[in-house]
Amino acid sequence: MGQDFFSWSGIAVLSHFTRLTLVGTIVAGGVVTLAATSAKADPYSLPIASSGPVVLPPVADDGTIAARQLAAQVGLPQFTSSSWKPGLLRHVVMFRYKSSATPAMRAEVTARFLRLVQDSRRPDGTHPVKSIEMGMQNSGEGVDAGLQQAFIVTFASEGDRNFYVGKPVIMDPAWFDPAHEAFKEFAAPAIEKVVVFDFDVLASASLEPSRHKMSSHRGNTQTRR
Repeated sequence: MGQDFFSWSGIAVLSHFTRLTLVGTIVAGGVVTLAATSAKADPYSLPIASSGPVVLPPVADDGTIAARQLAAQVGLPQFTSSSWKPGLLRHVVMFRYKSSATPAMRAEVTARFLRLVQDSRRPDGTHPVKSIEMGMQNSGEGVDAGLQQAFIVTFASEGDRNFYVGKPVIMDPAWFDPAHEAFKEFAAPAIEKVVVFDFDVLASASLEPSRHKMSSHRGNTQTRR
């Protein structure tokens, strides 16, 4: 997979962040030779925001193109606002790890993903993520496509999801979550494949009575007493 990775808004490509470090060597005659070496930035020291022109890489995914067009139409402040399209939204992320990923590496990826419920935050300190759940694949149906681990991230609006996901839909770091971007940078070397599926919760069914009904029932019982 090289230095290409993914985004959480769908199966997409994220370029690995690197920087060049110049190493100087003094040789005979006072000549200095410079060699460029690639060094990854500390993923948790990425800038929260920057300004300037944004160059969008080519994207083939129709969903990403449509999301970018919508963001350009309404503007990033509105597109990433917590009030943009409110309603329960699930962001499902599934991993297959590289065979070279050690148990310690996998455990650290898992721990950092779960910590995003706290680390992910807006400039005003509010948290876009409501909850994160994690589990390992244990189905015997044989249709898991080799995926090994799943996370379910819950948001209260599409705007919160948009701010959290960021690239490749939003390329300006002033309008996406730096902690999530840092996590993607950290996890990239351990992940072979990622699948993402987002959906608004439009309907649900359960045998459990709702809390509202239970509260109403308890209240009615107390009144009858």
